[in-house]
Amino acid sequence: MPLLHPNRNPAFLSLVNTDKAELFRDVFPYTKISRVPFDGIYVEPRPANPMFITDTTFRDGQQARPPYTVKQILHIYDLLHELGGRSGLVRACEFFMYSDKDKKAIEACRSRGYSFPTITGWIRANIDDLRLAKEMEFKEVGMLTSVSDYHIFMKLGWTRQKAMDNYLALAAKALEWGIVPRCHFEDVTRADVRGFCLPLAAKLMDLAKQSGMPVKIRLCDTMGYGVPYPGAALPRSVPRLVRAFTDAAGVPGEWLEWHGHNDFHKVLINASTAWLYGCSGVNSTLLGFGERTGNSPLEAMVIEYISLTGDDDAANTQVITTIARYFEKELDYRIPDNYPFAGKDFNATSAGIHVDGLAKNEEIYNIFDTKTILGRSVPIIINDKSGRAGVAYWINQTLNLNDDQQVSKTHPAVGMIYNRILQSYEAGRSTNFSNKEMLSLAKRYMPEIFPSEFERIRGITKKLAANIIAKLAKDIVIKGQGNEHYPWMGQFLQEYPFIQYINLTDDKGRLLGSAVLDPKYKDLYERLPLGFDFSSREWFTVPMKSGKLHVTDIYQSLFTDKLIVSVSAPVTDENDEISGIIGVDIQLDELLRRAEALEEQQDDNGN
Repeated sequence: MPLLHPNRNPAFLSLVNTDKAELFRDVFPYTKISRVPFDGIYVEPRPANPMFITDTTFRDGQQARPPYTVKQILHIYDLLHELGGRSGLVRACEFFMYSDKDKKAIEACRSRGYSFPTITGWIRANIDDLRLAKEMEFKEVGMLTSVSDYHIFMKLGWTRQKAMDNYLALAAKALEWGIVPRCHFEDVTRADVRGFCLPLAAKLMDLAKQSGMPVKIRLCDTMGYGVPYPGAALPRSVPRLVRAFTDAAGVPGEWLEWHGHNDFHKVLINASTAWLYGCSGVNSTLLGFGERTGNSPLEAMVIEYISLTGDDDAANTQVITTIARYFEKELDYRIPDNYPFAGKDFNATSAGIHVDGLAKNEEIYNIFDTKTILGRSVPIIINDKSGRAGVAYWINQTLNLNDDQQVSKTHPAVGMIYNRILQSYEAGRSTNFSNKEMLSLAKRYMPEIFPSEFERIRGITKKLAANIIAKLAKDIVIKGQGNEHYPWMGQFLQEYPFIQYINLTDDKGRLLGSAVLDPKYKDLYERLPLGFDFSSREWFTVPMKSGKLHVTDIYQSLFTDKLIVSVSAPVTDENDEISGIIGVDIQLDELLRRAEALEEQQDDNGN
C-alpha cells in the first residue's frame, strides 16, 4: 500500500514583502565559508515518477566555452537524440533565440522532426523577449525569474511585491499566447523560501489551473549552495526544497526541474537527490559545461538514471563515447584522462593492467563491461611492467588503429619504445608514463601511423573546398569557349580570395574559360590560350574517371612559385553526363590563414 503524502492547502502561503533584503548572514557570511544549518526536520525519499533529463548545453553550456557553430549544434542535437531522445529520457533542449545564428540553429534542429528532445527557448523576464518567443512559435520557454533578495534587491532594485507582480504578469501573458512558461527560480538556495518562493509558486499554480496549461518551475541552485544532507535546513536543503514546492505549493513533480552548479562539488549528488525526493526533471549539460564550475554532467545523469531505475534500454550509452570523441577531435576540447565515463583512462587502475591477463582480470579493475556499455576497451597504463604487449596494446587502442594498421608486440618500433621506457625506470623514474609521453614516443619511432603536416593541410583543403567547388560545379552550365560566357568566375574569386586561379574545360580537357585573382599573375596564366589541352593533368583525369571531387597533392605552381593544391570536380548536363571539369588552384598560405573564418562562413550559410 503506498504511503499517503497529502499536499498542504497552498492558500495559507502569503508574500512577506519586507523592506529590507533577507540575506541570511548567519548562513552566508561572505567573508567566511558559507554554513550548513541543521534544524532536525527530516523528510523521507519519495522518488519522482517519471524521472527525466533536460539539456542546457546550448544555453548555460555555451557560457563556459567558445560558441558552437550551427553545424556543431545540429550534430550535438543529433547525438543527444541518439543518446536518450528516442526513449524520451533526454526530454528537452534549451536554446538562446536572439542572434541570427541562434535562429538558424533552432530552425536546423526543428527540421529533424524528433519527438525528443523537444526544443525550448530561454528569455529574460520582459514582454519583448516573450513576443520574440511567440514569433518563433515556441511551445515552451524558460523565463529568468530571480527569487533571492540578493537578486531582487541588490541586482534588480525591486521589492518582492514588484518582482512577484512582474513574474506573474509575464507568465499570464505566456499562457494567453499558448506558451508554457518555465519559471527559472534563480538563486533559490539563497532565497526566502516561505516568504517569497512558495507564495509565488502557489500563484503560478493558480494560473495553471485557470488556463488549463502547465506552469513549470526550475529550481536553480545558481551558486551551488544546495546540500543533500538529511536534517539540513532551508534554503540549502535539496530534499526540503523539492518537498516544499510539491507538498506546500502544490507543484506537480513532473512540472519541477533541478538546475545545479558545482561550486561546492555537489552538482551530481544534488541532482540525484532532487530525483529521489520528487523532482522529475534534472537539467544538465554534456560533460558538465556551464557557467563558472559547471552543471550536472548529462552523461553522468544518464548512468545515474539507469542505476536508480534498472532501465537499461532508456539510453544508448555507447553514444557517450561518440560524444567524447566528437568534443576532443572536432571541438578541440581536452577531456581530462580520468574524467568519469569519457576520459581516456577513467577505468584504468594506477597499478596498471597486464595485457596478457586482461581477459581474466578485467572485472577486478573495471566498474562494468565498458566494451558493451560504452563501446570502449579497457585502457592500459604504461610502466616498466607493461612489456612489449602492453606497448602494442596501448598504441592500437589509444590511436584507434584499424585491423590493417594495428601493430604486434614483435614490431621493431614497439621494442624501441619499450626499451626507452625501461631506460627511464633504470634512471630512477617511479611514475607511470602519461598518454602525452606515449604519444611523443610513438610519433618518434612510428611516424608512419600519424598524418603528416602535408596530409593535414590537404585534409583542411578538402574539407573547406568540397562544399564550395561541389556547389559551384552543380550550378555551371557549359555555353561554349570564351570568358565572356562565364563572367561569374571573377566574382567567385573575389568571394574566395584564397583561390588564385579558376578554369573550366570541356570533357576533352580543352580550356573553355578562366580567371586569375592577382593581376600580377594574369599575364603568366594567359599564356594558356583558350582550347589549351589539359587532358593529361591529374586534376582532369581523376574526376573524369571517378565522377567525384578530387584534391591533388601539394605542389609548386609553375606560374607563381607558391605551394598550391588543385581541387576539381565534374560538371554534368541534364542527363547527368560529365560535360566538363571545373578546377581551382588554392594558395595554401592564404587558406591556412582563413581556415577558421571560412568554416564559420560555410556553417552560417547552412553548407
